[in-house]
Amino acid sequence: MIETARLLLRKPVYEDGLAALDLIGDPVAMEFLGGVHPRAAADPGFVVRRWLERWDANDCGPFSIVRRLDGRWLGRTGILVWDARTWKHTTFADAGEHAQPELGWALARKHWGQGYAAEAASAVRDWAYHERGVGRLISLIAPANVRSERLAERLGCMRGETVHLWDTGPAVVWEHP
Repeated sequence: MIETARLLLRKPVYEDGLAALDLIGDPVAMEFLGGVHPRAAADPGFVVRRWLERWDANDCGPFSIVRRLDGRWLGRTGILVWDARTWKHTTFADAGEHAQPELGWALARKHWGQGYAAEAASAVRDWAYHERGVGRLISLIAPANVRSERLAERLGCMRGETVHLWDTGPAVVWEHP
């Protein structure tokens, strides 16, 4: 669990599934994240189970972003692991030296523009470096995702090469300081 001035970042719980529909069921919010998953609306717990599987496999994964003031679920941020040879999701164990941790973020659209993503991502970045011992941290951002590019710039990231992700296509590698 990580606390910031306004947020509580915690491991997801199954009850987050219904609140997460504001994010995972919104085609605009999911535009650069692979779109709305067909199972999301029918089974909101599906996504939470996937998030928890990542935690089990890597001892890190997506955190639920919860507003401290009222306990409202806002979105998710956290560490995903990619195999840099194939740009597919993986585990640290399976990818070995080719494992590349990525800091990602996504908020329900009604919470955009309030600084929550920057606050949450910055806190998780510090956690990844200081608590998890991550050496290199990136964010993979679709070239047309201007909002996330601006956030990466505010976080001090440097734009790098473009890679091809197996599920969503081209993504720019933004390296965190």
